[in-house]
Amino acid sequence: MKLVIGIVRPEKTNEVLEALYRAEVRGFSMSRVQGHGGEFDRVETYRGTTVRVGLTEKVRFEIAVSDDFVEPTIEALCSGGQTGEVGDGKIFVLDLEQVVRIRSGETDNAAVTPVGA
Repeated sequence: MKLVIGIVRPEKTNEVLEALYRAEVRGFSMSRVQGHGGEFDRVETYRGTTVRVGLTEKVRFEIAVSDDFVEPTIEALCSGGQTGEVGDGKIFVLDLEQVVRIRSGETDNAAVTPVGA
């Protein structure tokens, strides 16, 4: 089992959601985050003062999957989130030691694989 973390541009959220749905990846968490990577700093004017903005808005997807779903999940995040420009984001894949579905008590692969898969 793996935890796939994808960080993408906020304007690509709908495309990523559609790609995950097409890949039959159903269970995930999504949150808005800020970060700094390879993008250039933005300079904005706020109340007449020039401000250098170093952090950019991103959307973070956290997806626990069985080993069979790792590659389809990565492909969905890439296809939905890619613009070809600096700042498209990153994907991290981490090992999961244990997963428990609270509702049913199912554990590990049974708790992360979509119903009916």
